[in-house]
Amino acid sequence: MQASTDRKTFHLYLDYSVRPRPDPMSVLLSGIKKRVFDILIASLVTLSILIWLIPILALLIKLSSPGPALFIQLRTGRNGRVFPCLKLRTMTYDANATFHQATRNDMRVTRIGRFLRKTNLDEMPQFLNVLAGHMSVVGPRPHPLPLDAMHWDTLPGYRERYMVRPGITGLAQSRGARGETEELFKMKIRVRYDHLYIRRQSAVLDAKICWWTVKAAIKGNKNAW
Repeated sequence: MQASTDRKTFHLYLDYSVRPRPDPMSVLLSGIKKRVFDILIASLVTLSILIWLIPILALLIKLSSPGPALFIQLRTGRNGRVFPCLKLRTMTYDANATFHQATRNDMRVTRIGRFLRKTNLDEMPQFLNVLAGHMSVVGPRPHPLPLDAMHWDTLPGYRERYMVRPGITGLAQSRGARGETEELFKMKIRVRYDHLYIRRQSAVLDAKICWWTVKAAIKGNKNAW
């Protein structure tokens, strides 16, 4: 979805507050169902795909550039708790590097890394984060801590994204709102998508988001640099 379309579509969602569901029992049951779904999907993916895919991709990463195949970055989880987010390394390794968002034609991104980012394969190890309880399959994407620090106290509704477990994929990412957020309105769009998801989350919506994510990965995400 183009940025201009995003701004037209989501100018209606100016209320960033997340409205709690009135029935506590329905909230509890919904949470249990979502966690069961997460464990089932993450277990299936781990046993049928990750067990052979990660070793192959790790070897390709090691052959393409020196450094570890796995990239571990601290990110914010549910209720603000920090957790180690797992990714396959897509950039040249620098142990002393400071955080800087990937940009178009970023020279740090390796050849294999560009493919991994376009297809979302670099995020596959996060199914292990799901099994550990850090993440959900679907939810607001967790951001690196420096990016959180930029918006935590200044962007309305930003911290409320973390009322739920962050996801491997989310409504924002599946609809094209991903990549660099060099302009503030791009982050505002993501926050609005996230609040919309939190208000309307359901098994049906989760299934749709998963399908949209798979389709985008097959086509190649144009905003994944």
